[in-house]
Amino acid sequence: MAFRNLTVEHADRIATITVNRPDKLNALNGETITELGQAMDELRADDAVGGVILTGAGRAFVAGADIGELQSQDVLGARARSTAGQDVFRRFETSPKPVIAAVNGFALGGGCELAMACHFRIASESAKFGQPEVKLGIVPGYGGTQRLPRLIGRGRAMQLLLTGDMIDAAEAYRLGLVNSVVPADELMTSTRAILGRILANGPLAVSYCIEAVNRGMESTLEDGLRLEAGFFGILAATSDMGEGMTAFLEKRTPVFTGR
Repeated sequence: MAFRNLTVEHADRIATITVNRPDKLNALNGETITELGQAMDELRADDAVGGVILTGAGRAFVAGADIGELQSQDVLGARARSTAGQDVFRRFETSPKPVIAAVNGFALGGGCELAMACHFRIASESAKFGQPEVKLGIVPGYGGTQRLPRLIGRGRAMQLLLTGDMIDAAEAYRLGLVNSVVPADELMTSTRAILGRILANGPLAVSYCIEAVNRGMESTLEDGLRLEAGFFGILAATSDMGEGMTAFLEKRTPVFTGR
């Protein structure tokens, strides 16, 4: 599918989604959010794609929502906009294929929320993060109040959410919001290398790891342990487990088939 506000490229089982509205600092208008959902649906269904990188064009990852659209919304429209955005972001979060945010610049408001919906985040040294919605008299609408405390803890999240302060990449790393910080010119190479290491592993195992973490974070420890044991058992019946263990014993690289 052709997109107006995104570019999607494929190479070596890795798909790269680039939010491409650099003149607007890649602000998320309704059309862009819809296209993000469509792109993720396509990539999740594409057997040739093993993982996804999400980034932005120009000097921003995504600098927030399109304020021009938000300004004219009423109560019902605002709630519908939030629900629709949350649904799209959940498609990234629940993808059985790994999704990494390569944060190249400003990740503010909806951009920070979009990055948090990815499985983890690699940041350029020039990246900036924040949830400045309270400065506009609103709250985050795409999951910021829920994902931020899960990632960095309640107190630290409260401080960022209530002040609306922006932080740099080094502070985001210190807080645990990003997994690593790299020079700007190494961002995509580093992110592709990490994703490549993930894709060398058993695809079913990777998928079940993602699901176990996502579902376990939303349940009790006891329920999460039962879920993990179930997945451990399911994988014991797969060809990939046999291949992985045989390859280990034979000291060779495994050839996984996803079966």
